[in-house]
Amino acid sequence: MSDQQPEPPIVQLTGVSKYFSGARALESVDFACRKGSTHAILGENGAGKSTLIKIMSGVLRPDSGTLRINGQPRQFASPSDAAKAGIVCIFQELSLVPDLSVADNISISDPPRRFGLIDARAQRRRAEELLARIKCEDVSPNSLVRDLSLSRRQMVEIAKALGKKPQVLILDEATSALTSRDVETVYTLLADLKTDGVASLFISHRMHEVEALCDTLSVFRNGSHVETFLKGEKSDGDIVRMMIGRDVEAQFPAKPAPRSHERSLTVENLKWEDRLNGVNLEVGKGEIVGLGGLDGQGQKELLLALFGVLRGVEGTISAGDKAGIPKSPAASKSGNARIALVPEDRKTEGLMLPMSIADNLIAASYEKISKGFVIQPGMEKQAVADGIAKLQIKVNQTDDAVATLSGGNQQKVVIAKWLMTDPDIILLNDPTRGIDIGTKQEIYRLMRDLADDGKAILFYSTDYAELIGCCDRVSVMYDGAILTELRGDAITEEAIVAAALNIDTGAAA
Repeated sequence: MSDQQPEPPIVQLTGVSKYFSGARALESVDFACRKGSTHAILGENGAGKSTLIKIMSGVLRPDSGTLRINGQPRQFASPSDAAKAGIVCIFQELSLVPDLSVADNISISDPPRRFGLIDARAQRRRAEELLARIKCEDVSPNSLVRDLSLSRRQMVEIAKALGKKPQVLILDEATSALTSRDVETVYTLLADLKTDGVASLFISHRMHEVEALCDTLSVFRNGSHVETFLKGEKSDGDIVRMMIGRDVEAQFPAKPAPRSHERSLTVENLKWEDRLNGVNLEVGKGEIVGLGGLDGQGQKELLLALFGVLRGVEGTISAGDKAGIPKSPAASKSGNARIALVPEDRKTEGLMLPMSIADNLIAASYEKISKGFVIQPGMEKQAVADGIAKLQIKVNQTDDAVATLSGGNQQKVVIAKWLMTDPDIILLNDPTRGIDIGTKQEIYRLMRDLADDGKAILFYSTDYAELIGCCDRVSVMYDGAILTELRGDAITEEAIVAAALNIDTGAAA
């Protein structure tokens, strides 16, 4: 009989607690993961997942409790300190420097040197090797990060993490901004790392990804570790009930019976550079129209054009009874048919993270809470309270920085900010990316309620299930134009994928 002791977990937390402004983020948490495991961390936004991984990766220090690496107690002073110990995190908020090159970003913390100076040639070779490993040969090491799409930036972030040779790789919603092809690449990468003995901690609200990748699952709720179990031991329904503390409701609200709609938004032959190639589209009052298709087919550019962000747009946009190309977002949101856009990336495009929750909520609607050029404190306070109540945003103090909120509550702030402008037409750019199932359900219900109130909604999503479950019609884009429109029972995943690939199956209505 062997006396050999079992190998300790590569990462272990014992009795770890963390508080912010007196509010519990984690309380007496015990957690462990082992080498060669792909371990899912599940829970709603605000459950404590982000705090947990920030403690592991040196961003935060616990108020109490112990962190052990390979059985030895450790305290990390910084993320670089954790990285030296082999703990590397890919956060949902990208850490790239937009005005530096891809190569500079990948090696920013430890560039190769020659004679004491940065070796640019070696740095470029290193970037090429890492990009090739994740099948991103289309990304030049010399490209500036700000010129890349969000999905390419996310892949550069993954390459940067691999360059640190992690023993524990933490992925915080790292696939939420990726194309389907890139997601498959990440799947293969994690399988290879598992074979090499690397532990991967995987945070995702996409249960099919958890099912495909993970061997162990841990559920958190309200700052507490609920349970850890092996894949297959719990049903999806059991897991969701553990996450939200209640039985899950029907994921999508019921759709109304098909009916005719008064037109609210009409787009005719819209063109912009080589990204929009003659888009024709209608959205009626009280209607949710989905935008489908593979990522990068012009969906995001269409939303930006409708909101007056792009210059040099050709064609006609009719909002209400006014036709023309909007000159600016200010013009779009103040027309006789007011338009609002919930942008793709809440961190960089939707919020001013250091500013307060209240300041972010009123940022788009100063004219509604002002007399002349003076904001009225009473009107401001009431507007903020109404926005928080309408979206059920979980806040401690409205003067707290919006960055202190969970991802789902940050997204609610973005949506509430634009609803406070009382828009007639609402443009949604992947609004549920990276948020939990409970908050997603709230947003789906809100969308249907807004449509029932007569709002026209144009909804782009990378999740086909959302398009099927939420939309009255789905317009699928291909190469900068809408080639297929699906209605009713014709809105299926097979039909959306076929249209996205420009394959005619006869499913279009």
